[in-house]
Amino acid sequence: MTERLSGARAFALLTDGTQIEIRRLGAADEEAVRELHQGLREESLYLRFFGLNRAMAADVAARVCRADGGAHAALGAWLHGDLVGVAEYEPTGVPGEAEIAMAVADRMHHRGVGTLLLEHLGSLARAAGIVAFRADTLPANSAMLRVFADAGMGARRRTSGGVVEVTIPLASGDGYLDAVAERERQADVASLEPLLRPRAVAVIGASRRRGTVGAELLRNIIAGGFKGGVYAVNPHCAGPDLHGAPCVAALADLPEAPDLAVITVPAPSVPAVAAACGRFGIPALVVIGSGLTAEQGRGLLAACREYGMRLVGPNCLGVANTALGLDATFAARRPEPGTAGVAVQSGGVGIALIEELSRLGIGVSTFASVGDKYDVSANDLLMWWESDETTRLGVLHVESFGNPRKFARTARRVAAKMPLLTVLAGRSAPGTRAAASHTAAAATPELTRRALFAQAGIVATDDLGELVDAAALLATQPPPAGPRVAVLSNAGGAGVLAADACADAGLTVPVLSQATRRHLGRILPSGAAVANPVDTTAAVSADVFRDALGALAADDAVDAVLALVAPTALGDLRGALRGGRKPMAAVVLGQAETVVVNDDAVPCYAYPENAARSLAHAWTYARRRDVPREPPPTPPGLRQDEAARIIGGFLDGEPDGGWLPPGQVYRLLESYGLPVAPWRWARTADEAIAAARDLGVPVALKAHVTKVVHKTAAGALELGLTGEDAVRAAFGRLAERFGADLEGMLVQAMAERGVEVLCGAVQDEVFGAVVIFGAGGVDTDALADRAARLAPLTTRDADELIRAPRLSALLSGHPARPAGDVGRLRDSLLRLSRLAADHPEIAELDLNPTIVRPDGVVTVDARVRLVPRRRWDPYLRRLR
Repeated sequence: MTERLSGARAFALLTDGTQIEIRRLGAADEEAVRELHQGLREESLYLRFFGLNRAMAADVAARVCRADGGAHAALGAWLHGDLVGVAEYEPTGVPGEAEIAMAVADRMHHRGVGTLLLEHLGSLARAAGIVAFRADTLPANSAMLRVFADAGMGARRRTSGGVVEVTIPLASGDGYLDAVAERERQADVASLEPLLRPRAVAVIGASRRRGTVGAELLRNIIAGGFKGGVYAVNPHCAGPDLHGAPCVAALADLPEAPDLAVITVPAPSVPAVAAACGRFGIPALVVIGSGLTAEQGRGLLAACREYGMRLVGPNCLGVANTALGLDATFAARRPEPGTAGVAVQSGGVGIALIEELSRLGIGVSTFASVGDKYDVSANDLLMWWESDETTRLGVLHVESFGNPRKFARTARRVAAKMPLLTVLAGRSAPGTRAAASHTAAAATPELTRRALFAQAGIVATDDLGELVDAAALLATQPPPAGPRVAVLSNAGGAGVLAADACADAGLTVPVLSQATRRHLGRILPSGAAVANPVDTTAAVSADVFRDALGALAADDAVDAVLALVAPTALGDLRGALRGGRKPMAAVVLGQAETVVVNDDAVPCYAYPENAARSLAHAWTYARRRDVPREPPPTPPGLRQDEAARIIGGFLDGEPDGGWLPPGQVYRLLESYGLPVAPWRWARTADEAIAAARDLGVPVALKAHVTKVVHKTAAGALELGLTGEDAVRAAFGRLAERFGADLEGMLVQAMAERGVEVLCGAVQDEVFGAVVIFGAGGVDTDALADRAARLAPLTTRDADELIRAPRLSALLSGHPARPAGDVGRLRDSLLRLSRLAADHPEIAELDLNPTIVRPDGVVTVDARVRLVPRRRWDPYLRRLR
């Protein structure tokens, strides 16, 4: 699991794929820092210190490694135990500014050490409230100036007195994140070369006995025709021929260090074998076996980090690259060469996908069963496919996420190049969530995963069969330009079912143009129906059916065609199923397979529902792909410092966290401009009466009792109070009901009626801040009508969030109800999203109900739970 503490020990990749360790420097590192500076060439010393005094090294080391309570910070980059780079910052005295200094060993220049240190130091500084770095550099120090300029931070320079003064803003906007992502892609792809394009492979633990993993995996490599060297390692099987490969007793006996070692030994031996591979110079491992203890797992990963090896597994099926003939798996069927990249956690799912994609003729380009994901994950495979000219479709099976934010950003970029498909694994919670608010109860695994995939541009299916159906269409047909589908069939009833299936899938079946209808009327037999769906009758010939398909595809009102044929004794229409310039899905009634791809690259389904769902998935991909990327907006009028004071002040008094008192809740919401109903806080009946007089009547009284979560159910709510007597009486009833547990009451102006919605946010341990929107009021949990998106929201995210639940029809209005103010609702969601994203201490935020009216939006009840939490930079370059 990735370490989430800013500036803690991390491993990352240099430009050439080499792994280095980055960690904070302390007193124990002083000698290493001194040696680094003493070892610099004279030119480097001059450029770093504006002079040539090597005696400065000891003083520099003492300063860099000192402990001063946190104002100063220094990071070191380590390669195989040697310190190869140092970066530090010192506050300048200007609020929010720090001076940065850096030194990189001469032998490590131009490999990205300085850039990585700058990124990690910047992330550390941002968490400490620093907003800009400053550096004074000589004009001749072109290498360091290039590091600052190319970092993507928008560095500004000015020359004064022969020194270049560089100011580096630390805001991590899209430009910076794009630059980081491109550096990560290049480094990641370089590090995966030995794994996915090896020149030689060794199977360690290969067995002579058939039916064992070691034997079958070695046989698959040989049978696949791998173009590189293949070796087996097993002291009990040493000899010139083990299933067609030479076998040696130990790694030291190999004629070369292979790029890839596939380890099939028992779990207790795995850490030692991995370490031996590292010492021998092998850069990539695949560990097949499962059942490693926690200690064995730590030993395996430690060996990979010590020797800079990339790792797939453990507990996996293996890897394949069909362009090389490499099948380093123990699957029964060898993957056919093709265009689909496949990354799975489950070996069984991987076997099913290899089988189906090969059967359909789509084939596989690269395959990785990442198993327990100690290192290589779906993120790595996404970047590999992005750089691979063979892969045209990405298929993912992801059961868990190490860094969903980076996954979403990477997938969004890759999805602009190719369709990405996944199946929604782990939709049900294995246990119960300890949810104390409606919002937390709503944040189910399925809801958060759907949010992630939607924002990442990934097509998410509910099961493997649906995924294969969608893959058959997306791999063979162009994506549709819209949701409008023309249905053509030789069986009228089946055509109606296909039209219904399109509507159920969210597609439309439009009216055809007059010209198309006239043409169809001329070519089709009498009795044919030329509306949409089009019924050709069973008497139609293949040539005429093909002509009708062309006419439908040529209609400007049509984005895709669904052709349905029922076999009859009058003729076989399957030969007429040929694609054109618009996407086409076919249905062949009575077909044995759920989906096949015919010789004209048209996917043919057994049922219209499968075809319609696949077209809908293709349209989902197309519309998300074509949406221009937009940054999350920053709404005006945010008082972020005030919010930070409220949150920090509460946590200072409650170090373990808890529910924020009502008055502070509403002040927190108001600091981000969220619309809340006018309110006052009262501890006595007289204060409540004065508050009601101040607010105007009618008012509501809400008893604040720490253990009460849902006020209506607990009887902690009195509504529609008019006049002093009513307020006093209601106060008395609530005071009597809750006694000493009553901490005070919120007096709030009654809001006019409207559509009650839930707006909320939770901090998920894996996904980060998640915004929930749906049906509100006392029935919110029973209705379960809600959607989610990851924060911070873009404007488009907010609009999609509003449209997703069924209640969106109420917000659009109807004859009995005017439309709600969707613009202000959008603004509220954007502000809520920013509040949750800016403050990870907000564990649960529940605005329920929020009332949407034609003239505005107002929140009438709110709860916020805070917990102490350190900030984490999800986009920082580091390995898992």
